[in-house]
Amino acid sequence: MNTKIAPCLWFDDQAEEAARFYTAIFPDSKITAISRYPQDHYGKPAGAAMLVAFELSGKPFTALNGGPDFKFSEAISFQIECATQEEVDYYWTRLSEGSDPEAGQCGWVKDKFGLSWQVVPKVLPEMLMDPDAAKAQRVFQAMLGMKKLEIADLERAFAG
Repeated sequence: MNTKIAPCLWFDDQAEEAARFYTAIFPDSKITAISRYPQDHYGKPAGAAMLVAFELSGKPFTALNGGPDFKFSEAISFQIECATQEEVDYYWTRLSEGSDPEAGQCGWVKDKFGLSWQVVPKVLPEMLMDPDAAKAQRVFQAMLGMKKLEIADLERAFAG
């Protein structure tokens, strides 16, 4: 059985703006379809985006303009695995545009729509799961003191 699981992100009325923002950041990304409200509905004018289907790095997403009833929380976030510090810097900078970049910690950043992202160097989980508990603990302590993660500082902590 081929089952697809794709996130649906609930916005008040920023679904199309958010999809355009995200697809401009991630490679291999695009908006694939937009459905619009045919008439005034839930305070949304006729012609306003209702659903926006899009892909981020080839993965399907849907954005829904459902009204102000629900907000994002840190209980759900999206991890971005980064191979280099350049990638970490790029995603951190782009996703924090228009938001409070000081709000995040330990690689977490909340974008201007309130969605949380974890900008994570690929080496971090490897270091945190190292069989040498002292190395893993040093990396963990170093990470706790960071907002945007710095690979060189994590590697120094790992090395001792």
